Amino acid sequence: MNNEFKLMLITNKPDVAEYADNIGVHRIFIDLEINGKVKRQGHLDTVISDHQLQDILPVKKSLQNAELLVRINPLFDGTQHEVDYAIESGADIIMLPMFKNAQEVNTVSQFINGRAKFIPLVETAGAAESLDDIVKVKGISELFIGLNDLHRDLGLNFMFEPLLNGVLEKMVSTITQAGLPFGFGGIANIGQGQLPAELILGEHIRLGSGSVILSRSFHNRSVTLQQFIDSKFEEEINKLSVCLDLMKHRTSIETEADKNKLHESICSILRGMNEKSF
Repeated sequence: MNNEFKLMLITNKPDVAEYADNIGVHRIFIDLEINGKVKRQGHLDTVISDHQLQDILPVKKSLQNAELLVRINPLFDGTQHEVDYAIESGADIIMLPMFKNAQEVNTVSQFINGRAKFIPLVETAGAAESLDDIVKVKGISELFIGLNDLHRDLGLNFMFEPLLNGVLEKMVSTITQAGLPFGFGGIANIGQGQLPAELILGEHIRLGSGSVILSRSFHNRSVTLQQFIDSKFEEEINKLSVCLDLMKHRTSIETEADKNKLHESICSILRGMNEKSF
C-alpha cells in the first residue's frame, strides 16, 4: 500500500493540470457527474460540473506524474459507455458517485474489468449502511467518503459532523479492516476555513486517510492558469505539505489533543448554527 498522502485537484484544463502536476498534486480529477446533481445541489453553493468526456484525453496528455481520476455519473443506461470512453481516453481511476448498495458497485467494477483503478464514492446513507458488503466487492482499489452529500443524506446539519458523531470513524474501521485505502472530504488553506484546515488534516492522519480533495477555497475558486498562479497555489501546496509532515510526527498526546480541538470546533459551529435557526 502506497503511504503517500494524495492531493486531488478538480479541473478539466490541460494547462492547469500540467501546472498542478509539476508542483506536487498527485491526482487530477475530471468530474463528469451531472445526472441528478442540479436537483440535489442546485440551491446550494456547490459545483455543478461542465466537464465533458472529450476533456479526458487532452488532460491526460498534459500529465507526467499525476494520475487522472474521472468521476462518472451515477449508474445509468450510459455507464458502460462512460467507463469505456474514459479508460480508452487515458483515465487511470474511475470514481462512482451516489450509489446505494454493493450491487451497483459490483456492476461498475465488472464494466471496468481491471482496466483502471476503481474508487467508489461513499456519499449516501444507503452506501454507509451497506459498507460491510461494499468492501467485499472485487476490483475496488480504494474508497473515498464524500462528506458533502453524505451529511445531508444522514440528516445532519454540518458537513464535518460525521467526524464528531462517530459515523466517519465507524466507516473507516470497516474499510481498514478490509485492507483498503481511503480518503475523505475536501480541505481549505492551512490557517483558514470555518473549521481550521490543520485540524482536519490532523484527523486525516490520525485515522489513516490517504487522500483529500483541494477545495475551491484552497485556490480561491480559480479556473484559469493565471488565476491559479495569482492565488499563490504553489505556496499553499507547500504550506499544506509542511503541515502534513508536522501532523505525521505528532506524539499520541498531541494527536489526541488535536482530535479534541477538532471536536470542540465542530460543536462550536453547530451551536452557532442552532442559534441562527431561532
